[in-house]
Amino acid sequence: MTVENTSIIVLGTLQDAGSPHIACTRECCADLFENPTIQRQVVSLGLIDAEHNKTYLFEATPDIARQMKLLTSTGNKGAGELVDGIFLTHAHIGHYTGLMYLGKEAMNAQNTSVYAMPRMKGFLMGNGPWDQLVSLNNIRLYALQNEAPVKLSAHIEVTPFLVPHRNEYSETVGFQIKGPTKTALFIPDINKWDIWDKDIVEEIKKVDYAFLDATFYSGKEIGHREISQIPHPFIIESFETFKGLSATDKNKVVFIHFNHTNPVLNPESEEAQMVVEKGFRIAKIGDVFAL
Repeated sequence: MTVENTSIIVLGTLQDAGSPHIACTRECCADLFENPTIQRQVVSLGLIDAEHNKTYLFEATPDIARQMKLLTSTGNKGAGELVDGIFLTHAHIGHYTGLMYLGKEAMNAQNTSVYAMPRMKGFLMGNGPWDQLVSLNNIRLYALQNEAPVKLSAHIEVTPFLVPHRNEYSETVGFQIKGPTKTALFIPDINKWDIWDKDIVEEIKKVDYAFLDATFYSGKEIGHREISQIPHPFIIESFETFKGLSATDKNKVVFIHFNHTNPVLNPESEEAQMVVEKGFRIAKIGDVFAL
């Protein structure tokens, strides 16, 4: 498949640890160790600049090899296997550790552009093994600034914005991705909608697509974990927050970043059907959204 227009493509939909989840003995992962599926990859989006034959990756996940291949084969007409840039949201394992595959043990890339917020940039420059990627010129770091657009072309720009999350090593941002005719939000991680200094309902109204944190369907999945230590907006909470949206605006919402326990990963589940019945969407690898 080759995409002819500037577009976003979904490359991964899972929470950082993926699925099957390490050491998981629950039903959600039981069959996946012996029967893995390429639909279970860590959260990532691809941006295809069809006019200039360029591609950009959002997040550098442990599944970067398959994700980059899907992105470049979909969007690059013979322009090569490597993306033209990578945008990072924060320093949690599923969102940046794929950078290791650009190093000398793997691809040994040359000056791949990596866009990161100041603390994230400092973390990569000041800690091994990431600093080696910098010193060996495998990656070239570019500092992002909150709410400051990065122009990738005359018709495409990417704007980071801060969101509340666990910021042990870096800030956490979402991105607004603006194309020639449409605009998308990408917020794979946030603590809760009501503690953000922006109104998520109003932000959804401003864009054409909103790829939003849906780590857990409800608190029932968490089990032995203390819920206060893993704050995310549950899908059932998002239902309540978004209930006043029009049908058109609800259809903009594409839930993403699912924990391995999240029942919506099974499209036949009652929970997945409920998402659809309420007018929202569930991200799937390979979905393409025209910009």
